[in-house]
Amino acid sequence: MRSRSPGDRPGWLGHDERGSVTAEFATVLPAALLVLAACLTGLQLSSQHLRLQQVAAMAARGVARGEPVGAASGLVPGATLRVEHRGELACVTASAPGSRAVGVIGAVTVSAVSCALDGGR
Repeated sequence: MRSRSPGDRPGWLGHDERGSVTAEFATVLPAALLVLAACLTGLQLSSQHLRLQQVAAMAARGVARGEPVGAASGLVPGATLRVEHRGELACVTASAPGSRAVGVIGAVTVSAVSCALDGGR
């Protein structure tokens, strides 16, 4: 007895679906690339926030000791530092653009605040 190929079976759609995998892949690929871009953007923004948090902490400790804030500002390119005294605390806010890229990520400003006990006064 000769075995039947899948295309010979009644109701089998094997021959009618040629190229469907290619079409589905072409549909899914842009969505997968968009998800990958969003993940990489989130990773970039979180690493920028971590750098700003470290700079703000260093600057707050320096300001609390009576040192100028300028030394820490060069650690993150494009960052601005703002010093504020809140009672017995010296607080520094570090902010920088999310990226030099144009678009949504370029419009995001990342900032971090750190405070230290102001013992230099």
